[in-house]
Amino acid sequence: MTPFGERVRELREARGMAQKDMAAALGVSPAYLSALEHGNRGRPGSGLVMQICAVFELIWDEAEDLKRLADLSHPRVVVDTAGLSPKATELANLLAENIAELDEDTIDWVLAEIRTRKLPPKGPAY
Repeated sequence: MTPFGERVRELREARGMAQKDMAAALGVSPAYLSALEHGNRGRPGSGLVMQICAVFELIWDEAEDLKRLADLSHPRVVVDTAGLSPKATELANLLAENIAELDEDTIDWVLAEIRTRKLPPKGPAY
């Protein structure tokens, strides 16, 4: 499951909405929505994310959070370390090789470290 899929499921269940009803409101198949929730589909397009925000009547902060989660929810990530340091390549490879064995506490720790040390996100490229 992706962070986006998990959040969509939480929102849907909190509102007592069946998957088939939400799928109908979005104009997608229940199978597609299920695959999206489970992380078996690629990252959703911005149009679908906006439709989901409308279905749930999300306000500014909630909608922005859902968009951010969609951006972070590609289930098959490719990391291009060409031109980066050998340590960056090592990190990418170690993470790829070991992520399935990491427990939730370790994942939380790694995420917290990266989030506190990274630069602010860049604005959209126009």
